[in-house]
Amino acid sequence: MKLARILTEFLRGLGEATLFLFTIVAALPQALLRPRLVVQQLYMIGMLSLVIIAISGSFIGAVLALQGYRTLSQFGASSALGVVVAFGVIRELGPVVTALLYAGRAGSSLAAEIGLMKATDQLSGMEMMAVDPIRRVIAPRFLAGVIAMPLLGSIFSLMAIGLAGGYLIGVLVLGVDDGSYWSQIHQSLHPRDIGESLLKSLVFGVAVNWIALYQGYHAAPNSEGVSRATTSTVVVSSLVVLALDFVLTSFMFR
Repeated sequence: MKLARILTEFLRGLGEATLFLFTIVAALPQALLRPRLVVQQLYMIGMLSLVIIAISGSFIGAVLALQGYRTLSQFGASSALGVVVAFGVIRELGPVVTALLYAGRAGSSLAAEIGLMKATDQLSGMEMMAVDPIRRVIAPRFLAGVIAMPLLGSIFSLMAIGLAGGYLIGVLVLGVDDGSYWSQIHQSLHPRDIGESLLKSLVFGVAVNWIALYQGYHAAPNSEGVSRATTSTVVVSSLVVLALDFVLTSFMFR
């Protein structure tokens, strides 16, 4: 009976979340009519997350270079270090780590902000003034988050943040040939790899922002509810991102 009750609650929550997503999507045309709100949220969500994304990307590229060099040098293939770093960052770590960092920084912030607005009756006040909070508050944040995630993923992966970290360690510290590092990347990297990376970032952006806004909007209107919504956003988003990464990678490899 307990298992059945848990399954029922899960399905009920999934149904509510799906209806909530459909409501947001239906309100997106109205959000496009308010570009100022979207741009403001892009700054709050995207620009303020840029520093942590850039720093993390450089360190991850450096770690990949250290690990890749140690393995490749055993087979006399250290010149292929650029390929290892590029594929590791662009195909997998770039979109996934960006989404996890985004969930921890921007996703939790969105959930806390919406939950606090609900706890202080700001959303109820909008409804009393015949202002739809989904159109005025939720949809612009969702749209800004979906736009921001591929941009942050591109900065992490494609705009050489991760590759520069690998270059710093591989070329300047470990002594891999400069030309060989970049030429191997240029020869091996395919436009399809870049497209798949952007597609993953887009899907992760939809999932993380959907979860964050749902948790905040349906949080209990008190401090405990806001705290629980923030924690749930980070935990659920991280699990969903990893699960989606497995599914997307499986289809892409096929």
